[in-house]
Amino acid sequence: MQCDYFDAGACRSCTLMGDPYAAQLAANDARVREIVGDRPGLAWSPPFASPESAFRAKAKMVVAGTTEAPTLGILAPDGTGVDLRACGIIGPHASAALPTLAAFVADVGLRPYDVPRRTGELKAIHVTESPDGELMVRFVLRSEGQVGRIRRGLPALTEALPNLRVVTVNLLPEHKAAVEGDVEIPLTEHTTLPLRLPHVTLHAGPGAFVQTNTAVAAGLYAQARAWIDEADPAHVLDLYCGIGGFALHAAAPGRAVTGVEVSPEAVSSARRSAAEAAIPARFEVGDATTYAPPGAPDLVVVNPPRRGLGPRLSAWLEAADAPTVVYSSCNPVTLARDLDAMPSLRPVRARLFDMFPQTDHAEVLVLLRRGPAPSTQEHP
Repeated sequence: MQCDYFDAGACRSCTLMGDPYAAQLAANDARVREIVGDRPGLAWSPPFASPESAFRAKAKMVVAGTTEAPTLGILAPDGTGVDLRACGIIGPHASAALPTLAAFVADVGLRPYDVPRRTGELKAIHVTESPDGELMVRFVLRSEGQVGRIRRGLPALTEALPNLRVVTVNLLPEHKAAVEGDVEIPLTEHTTLPLRLPHVTLHAGPGAFVQTNTAVAAGLYAQARAWIDEADPAHVLDLYCGIGGFALHAAAPGRAVTGVEVSPEAVSSARRSAAEAAIPARFEVGDATTYAPPGAPDLVVVNPPRRGLGPRLSAWLEAADAPTVVYSSCNPVTLARDLDAMPSLRPVRARLFDMFPQTDHAEVLVLLRRGPAPSTQEHP
């Protein structure tokens, strides 16, 4: 895809911008296979491709400039704002809303935060879009003093953006390199954004982990669901379950599903999705690295952050009786390390999901089975 920001040197976040997409996908697939390594019995499926542009469901825009002329984008090395409102990877509904949001900043008199001087209030605007085009907008402020301005201007904003469903204020009082703080102030009746996928509707609350690329996420969940149904486990344990993406897709008649997540808000969203869909899944607040299930699950799903499973959880999976593991990884380096730490769990199938086109970031789904490596390759 063509990006004027990249060509002008204003933004280089998309490191592969300008390379033909087919070449990007092939190179990323080859790189991931090399990092994971040659493992006996492991069969790779063709990579799952993404749209080249307008794929990003989340836009976290740093606000700078002035009240009258705010910039929404990133910061230059000197701390000044670089406006990226026309960024081509942002989803169509969020992209269409950005000019209205910039005008709203000026209309209600919000003063952008000046990083070098440590003055001002509005640090960022986060926009998440659903597959249906509904929006969740979060205003990240330094203090609560400006919430009233946003609240008073909200009727005009919702009139200008009729697809706006959720609006909140997030408070980040500290001067630090962080995208959000711990305090969330809801300003609308609705507090979650429904993400209607082919098999289930997920509910995303403010700050919840949501897959960046909804189209590819749907493919990721569908692949995991197919592998899980093939294994036909009686009990599925989903660690790092978030808002329930894998767990809710794993559900089936007669199958017990338990999801574990450290965020109470994410667990609440997962429970809501399960109740609405009449899915008999159970979700618990807990630390995935130390969770001890009451019984041995037949299949474990893990979707850890970039740091991977780590030695404790890898050791538990290696010693557990679960015959099948489905591992979703956003970091092939830590994935390879974790696979080495679980030698009795043999990777038999794997697939790259291109969640982040125009970059070399990779999401990899791996199916592991306990026991010796198969004598012949299996085909997904």
